[in-house]
Amino acid sequence: MTPLSTVRLQLHSEFGFDAAREQVPYYSRLGVSHFYLSPVTRARPGSRHGYDVVDPTRVSGELGGEEGLIRLAERLHEHDMGLILDIVPNHMAVHADNAWWWSVLELGVKSPYAAWFDINWQAADPQLRGKVMAPFLARPYAESLANGDIRLAYDGRAAAWRIEACGNPYPIAEGTMPGLGLDPAQSQSLFSGDHADGRQRLHDLLERQHYRLSWWRSAADGINWRRFFDITELIGVRVELEETFEAVHALPLSLYEDGWIDGLRIDHVDGLADPLGYCRRLRTALDERASRRPAGPGSDRAWIVVEKILAPSETLDGDWQADGTTGYDFMDQVGAVLHDPGGKAALTSAWSAVAQDGRDVREHVRQARALMLQRYFVAERKALLEALHDVAQRGLEGRDWSIEAIGRVMDELLIDFSVYRTYADGSGRRQADADLFKRLLPVVAERLELERYEGGQLLACLDGWLGGKPCGSVAIPDAPGSGDARKAVLNRFQQLTPPLAAKSLEDTVFYRYGRLLSRNEVGSDPAVFSLSVDDFHQQNAWRARYGNMSMLATATHDHKRGEDVRARLAVLSEIPLQWGRKAGGWLRDAEHEYPVGSARRAGERYMLFQMLVGAWPLDLAPDAASGRQAYLDRIATWQLKALREAKQGSSWMAPDQAYEARAAEFIDSLRVGGPNHALLTEIGEFAHDVAPAGVVNSLAQLMLRLMSPGIPDLYQGTELWDFSLVDPDNRRAVAYEPRSRLLEELDGKDSSALLRDWRSGAVKQSVLTRSLALRRSMPELFRKGEYVPLRIDGPRSGHVLAFMRVLGEQHAIVVVPRLCAQAIGLGASTPMLPAAYWRGTRLVLPSRYAGAALSDALTGERFGGGAGGVLDVAGLLAGLPVALLVEA
Repeated sequence: MTPLSTVRLQLHSEFGFDAAREQVPYYSRLGVSHFYLSPVTRARPGSRHGYDVVDPTRVSGELGGEEGLIRLAERLHEHDMGLILDIVPNHMAVHADNAWWWSVLELGVKSPYAAWFDINWQAADPQLRGKVMAPFLARPYAESLANGDIRLAYDGRAAAWRIEACGNPYPIAEGTMPGLGLDPAQSQSLFSGDHADGRQRLHDLLERQHYRLSWWRSAADGINWRRFFDITELIGVRVELEETFEAVHALPLSLYEDGWIDGLRIDHVDGLADPLGYCRRLRTALDERASRRPAGPGSDRAWIVVEKILAPSETLDGDWQADGTTGYDFMDQVGAVLHDPGGKAALTSAWSAVAQDGRDVREHVRQARALMLQRYFVAERKALLEALHDVAQRGLEGRDWSIEAIGRVMDELLIDFSVYRTYADGSGRRQADADLFKRLLPVVAERLELERYEGGQLLACLDGWLGGKPCGSVAIPDAPGSGDARKAVLNRFQQLTPPLAAKSLEDTVFYRYGRLLSRNEVGSDPAVFSLSVDDFHQQNAWRARYGNMSMLATATHDHKRGEDVRARLAVLSEIPLQWGRKAGGWLRDAEHEYPVGSARRAGERYMLFQMLVGAWPLDLAPDAASGRQAYLDRIATWQLKALREAKQGSSWMAPDQAYEARAAEFIDSLRVGGPNHALLTEIGEFAHDVAPAGVVNSLAQLMLRLMSPGIPDLYQGTELWDFSLVDPDNRRAVAYEPRSRLLEELDGKDSSALLRDWRSGAVKQSVLTRSLALRRSMPELFRKGEYVPLRIDGPRSGHVLAFMRVLGEQHAIVVVPRLCAQAIGLGASTPMLPAAYWRGTRLVLPSRYAGAALSDALTGERFGGGAGGVLDVAGLLAGLPVALLVEA
């Protein structure tokens, strides 16, 4: 069963399959067709997200086991609903419960799983050859030995000796533990770190193991295995190997064949060695099992979506054999079309003045990429350069280039790299990748020339090596091992650029550059401030033709701020001068008690003010004592993460507790009775003033997500207002009882009642429910329907976005406002625009609909098609801020 819509649920021990099962009737009433679950395989004990997998072959017992998953699927089937699983083929947790990892630690290269993980067993460092680095010590190795962080332990149940390091067990290889003939206590005393002889014995024992225990800080420089980004607790898996692929996918393929699931979401597909080959292999494996499903031949194909960040020029073509992405591209586009380009200059100027930094986003990204290469991905960079140097030495044109020279040129190329990755293989580049390098190489060459470095010739060689082909006519393509060497280069390069891109932009620049935080979102480029209506229509028209099965998202478990936070902050793009005066005043007021002391601090405080305004709960009164502290606690957690992600005053790698404490003190000063209590009250008043315009943006965003070509996804709990922050805030438990109660009351509420109660979120839930009901009543219209932009005439034509979905005689017409904050005004009582604002503005339908009887699926209001198919926008948007018209 192909999804019509999905709801993303975050599972953990406190919300497992049985808890999800209880919510099936509720989501069925909402109109959702499929549950879309976070990873369900066995993860590290106590995992709150499931991406730290320890056994991909088993369903998590903490969630309820396979029996619990099947019970959930059965309940969904009773409601004509289905199930989508999120799978993690790229990495696993390095944890004692991971039997594959344990085997590698115990047996080294002789482990049957030694090749399954992306480990360089022939590392340049002689101390790591034939070993795996284990950088998990809290302190340097010598200190850890001396203070007892590393000790010999006896596992009575397994009747075996273990190494225990920082509370985690490690195996001892067979034949390396001397037979002492002593009881455990006596043996442990001999290997105790309390005395020099014991430390030496323990060290000698550790040196005989297949792993090398190290201080966690040494990982960035010396790790000899691929991590997930820079997370040392997650090791890369080589699913490009057939036996690894089969083991990792046996469970989801079996669940699909047995009819319990209908599709898969692929986590971090760009982390794989060959994403396109992987998707083709997965599609083939699913197709082979489709005929054996209980539904029998002819049932819908499995739905496959991939988590991938698309650059503006990127698309997923047919080679991917995937139905689309997980929707970050749509999230970016729908957010951008709700931003006013007229506010860009003023907001840029305000940010530059506050932060005393006039650099554009591109320069921030370049600086962050350089930092990542120099400090966070040192080992990954080194592995790439070693692979390139190996290829260089196999050909005549490359033999003169040192590894240092290759590094200088490669760094410039990586710093200017503009997409997540390329997809070259042994036969060369795809056309899109060739076009990318055609644009990129002149930029890199110019920079090398400016730096007076003779790197042009080497850059040409790198171009050839990174294209999967040998460099120049005098290269030696048939040299022994040359094919494997070039493949290693491609893998190293193409698996480095995705984490480099993500960590530089999303996890660094997003927390440094604060012009307007609603444009600092996963899938977005802060340099792209807004999107025109015409460009939005073009994106949707493309999606209707080529991506109508792609997911549409506006909130995810990875978002930096909730969908309604972004919608409210977008209002600031329409009132940049008012915002500038307010924020400037707050900065001056805060200086009296808590001076910033630096431009960087001022920028951080400016971003903090944006978050306080954007995330202010609608049910929190500006001067309320109750609820204020809970809100500030959430903001403080966000700020700590923001400071460390920015990697300026503090960082995860080297936290500056004094710097963080000073920032926390300012937030604490905003509490009830604190010296800046009045300042927070003023911020809350401004948040309430812009809230109605933000709600109009939110409803427009919701309607566009539900009706645009693709499969709309609902992130758990966001059927009401979503003012969440970055994780873990966006993964908080959902309060289902009030949501269920509001849903039960919807039938008795007309649009005026919903608007009177707009702060509760019932109006958002109503728009969602009635729109999804329409999708379910006309599934083919939204699966295959044409996308037709509609013309708007009149004085407010730039403030309306409208389109039709058309399939034969079926149609649906969507009308949403945009950039209407000035018309709504600050401090409005309801999120509605006055009818007079729309005077003279008309929606023009295709001539075939002239005079047709239409009704609004959201309000029940009826409309005539109008003379010549012209409808007054004022009438269409009289009941709610958005309209969804169908044949009456």
